Amino acid sequence: MQTPSRQFAGEVVRTLRERGYIALWAGGCVRDQLLGIEPKDYDVATSATPEEVRTVFGRRRTIPLGASFGVITVLGPKEAGPIEVATFRNDGGYSDGRHPDQIQFSTPQHDAQRRDFTINGLFYDPVADEVLDFVGGEADLAAGIVRAIGNPRARIAEDKLRMLRAVRFAARFDFAIDAETLKAIRDHSAEITQVSGERIGAEMRSMLQHPHRSEALTLLRECELEPHVLPELTAATGDLWSQLHTVLRQLESPTFPLALAAILSQFERHVSVASIRQRWKLANAESDRADWIVNLLPIVRSAVTIPWPQLQRVLIHDGAGEIVQLVEAIEGEDSPAAVLCREKLTLAPERLNPPPLITGEDLIAAGMKPGPQFAELLEQARDAQLLGQIASKDEALAMVRR
Repeated sequence: MQTPSRQFAGEVVRTLRERGYIALWAGGCVRDQLLGIEPKDYDVATSATPEEVRTVFGRRRTIPLGASFGVITVLGPKEAGPIEVATFRNDGGYSDGRHPDQIQFSTPQHDAQRRDFTINGLFYDPVADEVLDFVGGEADLAAGIVRAIGNPRARIAEDKLRMLRAVRFAARFDFAIDAETLKAIRDHSAEITQVSGERIGAEMRSMLQHPHRSEALTLLRECELEPHVLPELTAATGDLWSQLHTVLRQLESPTFPLALAAILSQFERHVSVASIRQRWKLANAESDRADWIVNLLPIVRSAVTIPWPQLQRVLIHDGAGEIVQLVEAIEGEDSPAAVLCREKLTLAPERLNPPPLITGEDLIAAGMKPGPQFAELLEQARDAQLLGQIASKDEALAMVRR
């Protein structure tokens, strides 16, 4: 049974064909289909110009955000989502290292030559059920190779981010990087810093959240990109490097902050996420969560020996499950600390995090003068409550008076 997005992608191709244009699926969706992976989204390449695409599908159903590069977004049914329709083109120079200075509409054969890697340069005709391969992508898919199309140095010069993309694709599919492509990446690895931090961060986010995150870090080192993208890792050698990979492999579907925290937590000397946040231009919420996990990890690892109130203050946080998952990755699922925390997390909310018995307003109503001691008194009352030593407001106030 076809997914809504696949069905809509077929309709887009057929509609363009009926109007006399060449239209094919292009890029990653073709690659994934040949690998037996259900594509997440579909791209269409066509001989129709952007203006002609808008005429065919109507202006209300099209968005021209990428029109200057020959790309029009066609809006499909809600369940299918949008599809990018790009005109076959040749690209001029890339003076900004990302966007072509000029484009010229062309043919499928020429369009394939401008793409990054052979496995991403394939076209598919959904009407005839036929793959069109002008760059040797099918052979490289079968051999498990990530190879730049044409001259790898030229492809890297056009967009330096392609060095990281090569790592991501090779790790994701467990492929090898072609020798000439690998050499070109090593020779130009320092130039990755010319790419914006946001784009680098997006690639690293994809790598670290993928099940093959360990392989991605190995390839970063082999490609000599590590010192420029994640220099914190260069200190990891020998047993530390092995342990780091063991922990990363044990994580199951981690969030990006958790995966990042898993890396940083392996260093005996605390490595702040602040430098990574600045380098990759991460959102504060992501970097703060990673830092929170690293800082509170020792508390959770000591769960069986520390007072319950100290542990409870961590477990009531919405990120508690992530810290416990990291403990399991480091110590194993049968870790006493992890087992205890999992057990506590099953408690009913009113037991895990009961409302405080008293507040600062209660202390004022009892005749106490506000001051710095309030926070300490309230914390002591809260600890006694969580330990089961007091169970009512009157008992809490009596304790504070004492």
